[in-house]
Amino acid sequence: MISLGHIDAEVQRADENAVTPRVDAKLCAVLKRLTARRAVQHASLALASGEGTRYWAGASGPADESGTPMGPQTPFFIASVTKIFIATLLLQAVERQEIELNAPLTHYLPVEVTEGLHLYRGKDYSSQITVGNLATHTSGLPDYLEKRRDARSLYDYLASGEDIGWDFTQALKISKEQQHPHFAPQDLDAKRQKARYSDTGFLLLIRVLEEATGQCYADLLRQRITGPLGLKKTQLPGAVPDAQCAQLSRRGQWVRLPELIRSSHDLISTPAELITFQRALLGGELFNDPATSGLLTQWRNRLRNIPILSYGLGTMYFRELIGHSGATGTWLFYSPKRDLYLAGTVDITSGQSLPFRLFPTLVRAWG
Repeated sequence: MISLGHIDAEVQRADENAVTPRVDAKLCAVLKRLTARRAVQHASLALASGEGTRYWAGASGPADESGTPMGPQTPFFIASVTKIFIATLLLQAVERQEIELNAPLTHYLPVEVTEGLHLYRGKDYSSQITVGNLATHTSGLPDYLEKRRDARSLYDYLASGEDIGWDFTQALKISKEQQHPHFAPQDLDAKRQKARYSDTGFLLLIRVLEEATGQCYADLLRQRITGPLGLKKTQLPGAVPDAQCAQLSRRGQWVRLPELIRSSHDLISTPAELITFQRALLGGELFNDPATSGLLTQWRNRLRNIPILSYGLGTMYFRELIGHSGATGTWLFYSPKRDLYLAGTVDITSGQSLPFRLFPTLVRAWG
């Protein structure tokens, strides 16, 4: 476990850091430049070589409005980086024969959930959506967080720093009544598929996992991922006291969004624990058959609503990197070319694009 580290020119480093002084200086400079931005209150990041001989973690800036320093161990809201965890639970359930990727959604969820879910060009495709479609963003379902006919999108609330909560039923109602599907569910056996990022699909996946296994989402995470890997700070919001978590900011001003964060079903974690998770995931340690991890990258389709990215199964591709990012400026990626893991956050409410602009700088600093 990474200790709090020591303060050096506004940067707190982890005690376990093992890089040359030159690399250390470059990464500290990256953190200082990040927190010098008007919109960024703090930043936390970690990089690790695949073989484990090189490692660096550091943080800079205040973690919250009280001025508590942001440290390498300070937990933060990881937003959609959580989708890799959900995909892992899904593939574990596939191995245990609890779920089939090719099975229709109607096999696991009751009619009140699936009825009228996918009405496209006068035809009801609801019964044709498979579990695999949800995990690969190839269902065509709209994203309940996006624009609605008669109200602001939930993304707008996040970007403006306004707190709002919702439950599964309300999210599904938005998708069914306020939005429209974008295309018919795709054949995953075809050479190529249409893909469009949709949080609705992963919300449904959580419900599929709970119905198929008979266990709640929190228990599945604890028993199948965080417990076996010893991830003490990777938990659902609420399990970690708010006072111990980094606070989000909007345009340089602190905001608190407890209801929005709780409603998202996304996790709290640290850069170090995220790297521990991804290393175990890609190494096959979380599966009975290590080859199962290959399903994460079996598909690669460009996302129509985020064209700089392609998507596999719960996995983003950005150039040479595979992993996932989150709307609040969070990231967890691996570079097979460089055998390098990268994780971190800037915790801002409109941070979707920042990690992708940052990656080239981090890679150059790492050397």
